[in-house]
Amino acid sequence: MAEETSKIPQATSKRLPLYYRFLQNFANAGKKRISSSELSEAMKIDAATIRRDFSHFGALGRKGYGYDVDHLLTFFRQTLDQDEETDVALIGVGSLGNAFLKYNFQKNHNTRIVVAFDPKAPNDGKPISNIPVYHPDMIEEKIKELNINLVIFTLPSKAAQEMADRLVKIGVKGILNFTPVRLSVPDWMRVHTIDLSVELQTLIYFIKNDVKDSQL
Repeated sequence: MAEETSKIPQATSKRLPLYYRFLQNFANAGKKRISSSELSEAMKIDAATIRRDFSHFGALGRKGYGYDVDHLLTFFRQTLDQDEETDVALIGVGSLGNAFLKYNFQKNHNTRIVVAFDPKAPNDGKPISNIPVYHPDMIEEKIKELNINLVIFTLPSKAAQEMADRLVKIGVKGILNFTPVRLSVPDWMRVHTIDLSVELQTLIYFIKNDVKDSQL
């Protein structure tokens, strides 16, 4: 029997959408079954890690056969609630925010941005990439009206904590934070911070160390 979701390691949970994406690619290519080694080669993840991740959910495959692609797709679709769309709000329509609005998630995922907020927008809203954009004065009203629980931060750093405090008061459950600010929020709210400058510096560090290692 699969373990409860709350007991699944965080690292495993973060890989689940990746597994789903690559399994879709295999299915689109007409693949009916795959081995952990084939999935490992495609994803560049160790096969032992894949088998360990899958083991948290019970017997997903059979020894000597591998994994049934359609079965895995169905399982991960249900696990990730891929059949249920999640509406998202975006706060801050600068360069990065505009990029999100133009791309939007509904093209490839089960999430979609349905509303955005920016100080340059009027209270009655204006469309950008077919998404209504309102002044931040309308945040509480619109988020409650649209029953939104997930918000993306692409706003200036100086406004991030104050905005998070406002979202806490109306019960928003999650923030995908693209500012470098480490937000202070209650335990019941989940924040995932993606600091692009830190990610870039980390990549530079590994590139330099890879070079050094190859010269030893």
